[in-house]
Amino acid sequence: MRQFVTATALFLVMSQAALAADPEACGTVRMAEPGWNDLALTTGTAAVILKSLGYEVESDILGLPVIYQSLAGKDLDVFLGYWDPAMVTYAAAYEKDGSVERIHVNLEGAKYTFGVPDYVYDAGVHDFADLQKFADQFDKKMYGIEAGSNTLMFDAIADKAFGLDGWEVVESSESGMLAQVARAIERKDFIVFQAWAPHPMNTTFPIQYLTGGDKQYGPNFGAATVSTQVRKGYVAECPNVGRLLNNLTFTIDFENKGMGYMMTDGMDPRDAAKRILTETPDVLPTWLDGVTTLDGKPGLDAVRVALGL
Repeated sequence: MRQFVTATALFLVMSQAALAADPEACGTVRMAEPGWNDLALTTGTAAVILKSLGYEVESDILGLPVIYQSLAGKDLDVFLGYWDPAMVTYAAAYEKDGSVERIHVNLEGAKYTFGVPDYVYDAGVHDFADLQKFADQFDKKMYGIEAGSNTLMFDAIADKAFGLDGWEVVESSESGMLAQVARAIERKDFIVFQAWAPHPMNTTFPIQYLTGGDKQYGPNFGAATVSTQVRKGYVAECPNVGRLLNNLTFTIDFENKGMGYMMTDGMDPRDAAKRILTETPDVLPTWLDGVTTLDGKPGLDAVRVALGL
């Protein structure tokens, strides 16, 4: 009888261990984003779901070079914001040596290239090659985002085909750049800036995207996908988080709406994520398919409870 009890107890312990979705070392998920609103929202969304599943989430704002160095050095686990092809120059070496792994396309239909206000476009600036014709009106300046994130702008200036010798990239931040765009539009000043979708700038401002940047940004206005990257071996080490990351797929509408809550209503990224998740709960069954809580309970149920659904 004692042997039966011992065997039963052992079976229960083993069963409980089998239910545990990830080892204890996976209990904290380390993420980062470069301070862009779209990636703040998607990172915040992942954090809300992971917290609901019983994980702790650490999230930092870092420059792109630091993000990749940290993934390679195993100081970070997850990055949801690899824009392809715009970030090839940042990630190529790390993906080549295997220290950073690309696991899933989490957004399609994105674009990323130079933008100008409608009135600048109407004046004749349709293409990168048109910029030099209006150099004085632009004051030979183009407006970028955080330092370290504007390599493609510098590449365009260095490209002799565009005749942009002497032009300057004004680096600040996403919010700083957009404030400059807003001031320029109010005064009808000429401005060229880093533009992309998804982003509320596409509905907030009357803007057009420029052709001609295929060499730097890729064709079709820098048509892009956004992918999830992890440090080497992470999905094998933490398969439950890995399953979630491979399920997590966003849409342009989801991101535009969520970023609108952040930028117009001043919401924190995680609060904006909670709001849009409660408004679009139909995404949850797909995202949480096969995903459990950290201690092995049904993940979808836990997230619905946490969101008050």
